[in-house]
Amino acid sequence: MNMYIGNLSYNVKESDLRQVMEEYGTVESVKLIVDRDTRRSKGFAFVDMPESAEAQRAITELNGAEYVGRQMVVKEALPKN
Repeated sequence: MNMYIGNLSYNVKESDLRQVMEEYGTVESVKLIVDRDTRRSKGFAFVDMPESAEAQRAITELNGAEYVGRQMVVKEALPKN
């Protein structure tokens, strides 16, 4: 399942986010979205977890949870239009 992780601190790195998500199961990929000009984080990422049950548990437990001083938004990613 592909998940959207939003409202992240600009200081969060892909490796930090992977570590948090791996507490809930296998993480296939983590893609932190960065501004192409400044190379700074845009404050959101996409995480892919192959097991839907593990991903659903991560969504349930992490959505609204505080991480690095901000309340994360964690939900299933919607496909691009």
